[in-house]
Amino acid sequence: MAWFLGLGIAGLVLLVFSLVFDGLLEGVFDGIGGGLDGLLSLPVIAGFVSALGFTGAIVLGTGGAGAGVAAGAGVLTGVGAAWLTWRLSRALLRGGTAAPRGEDLTGTSGTVVTAIPAGGYGEVLLRLAGQPVKYAAKAEVPLARGTEVWVDAVLSPTSVSVRPVER
Repeated sequence: MAWFLGLGIAGLVLLVFSLVFDGLLEGVFDGIGGGLDGLLSLPVIAGFVSALGFTGAIVLGTGGAGAGVAAGAGVLTGVGAAWLTWRLSRALLRGGTAAPRGEDLTGTSGTVVTAIPAGGYGEVLLRLAGQPVKYAAKAEVPLARGTEVWVDAVLSPTSVSVRPVER
């Protein structure tokens, strides 16, 4: 049972190590994994080893089964834990960024906070998901501070083209 508990604890230590040093040893497994897309990442290996160890210790300690049965149960549980860890890490990495995209900004209303000269840049305050965000803004006509505007187009990740709201 000591071997199984040792494996379980080693898996947890490996998991903590992979979280603290965030990718320091990931390069070691890149050559081995090839195109496996994170299947041999440290969190996945740590999940497998710790599930194998703790499951083996539980099976060995609670039943009359031998070390072979405990190891088999540990391997099955370890594969399941590794697969779940791999799927979860892929889902987290695929989450994307919180930065707004062009289609999120187009049509948004805002207010000029720094006057915009004709053909030049000023600043506008836009509300995205209820949060105020300041962008550099360009307009075809001069716009004074406090003018309500609509976003026509996104020029770059930090600047937009605006036009005044006509009432």
